[in-house]
Amino acid sequence: MRIVVDVAPLSHPRTGVGNYIRGSLLGLASVGGHELVAFAPATMRGKRQIEAALSGVQVERRLPAVPAAHAVRTAWSRLGRPAAERFVGAFDVLHFSDWMYPPQRAGVRSTMIHDVVPIHFPQWVQARTRRMHAAKYRHTSEAADVVIVNSQFTAHDVTDTLGIEAERIHVAYPGLEAHFTADGERRALGRPYVLTVATLEPRKNLGTLIAAYELLDDVDLALAVVGASGWGIQPDLDRDGIIRLGYTEPHELAALYRGASVVVYPSRYEGFGMPIVEAMACGAPVVASSHASLDEASGDAALRADPLDPAALADAIRGALADPAPLVARGREHAAQFTWEANAHAHLAAWSR
Repeated sequence: MRIVVDVAPLSHPRTGVGNYIRGSLLGLASVGGHELVAFAPATMRGKRQIEAALSGVQVERRLPAVPAAHAVRTAWSRLGRPAAERFVGAFDVLHFSDWMYPPQRAGVRSTMIHDVVPIHFPQWVQARTRRMHAAKYRHTSEAADVVIVNSQFTAHDVTDTLGIEAERIHVAYPGLEAHFTADGERRALGRPYVLTVATLEPRKNLGTLIAAYELLDDVDLALAVVGASGWGIQPDLDRDGIIRLGYTEPHELAALYRGASVVVYPSRYEGFGMPIVEAMACGAPVVASSHASLDEASGDAALRADPLDPAALADAIRGALADPAPLVARGREHAAQFTWEANAHAHLAAWSR
């Protein structure tokens, strides 16, 4: 097949969605036998960011540089012409993201839905995100042949919330790049630390984690926070014991995971929750929110706690500190099943079907 993949989200620093796009392309390239095209209209700065994100990925690049790229992508999606074939040639599959839904003349029409947070919790996302996703969801419901999701939880959510038939929905779990392993550098921060990895925004629930950390005042432990400033009311990180690390490149995260005494992921809602699996692969014990959206990422290898209860979260952290070995062993075994090659086979099976 000739497969065209929308890589527009890679025009920004990579977080979960961008990591998924890069990983999927890595997996598809490793499987071989297909022609892969990475496509996105982007600004010159965005194009450079995409090129950097695709480093090491064997894929053809079609990255036309345009000013005001977001506005161009939005207008093109709504206008419905010209067809994508004009810019990338004929293809068998067009797989697009949340950022645009370009028209096409032929081939399988495929998209990705990571979660439906903007519908369930509009207060947790920015107004532009609500508008962009609402338009994409409407279009997907009407026009997509294939809808890829990152978990069974999201698959059921998409069916129940958007009314998309289960026959069109296919699960392709995220995978792990090779640097997420227990072998390698362990980052030191001057004292033992609890690590959390999340963009600073309401859904990630950093306020509850900070409250839980303050209940651990009898333990010599720092709280290290990785993540760029997002939007909304920001958590107060200017406190004793909190180390703010800001946005950290994905390839640098593994050393932080390895060095952590515990990794905590207190999010209130996710499509999957990839930092949980990354941390497990790096040999860290994990504490995660007990919300059902994190069940598949956690398996039986994480301690779970009510994300709205600081005391419960603090108790779970104490439990992980007291007996990390079983969590580490189960976590590494659980994480081993998440590969980008398996992700690629899931995509190919959906498109072939």
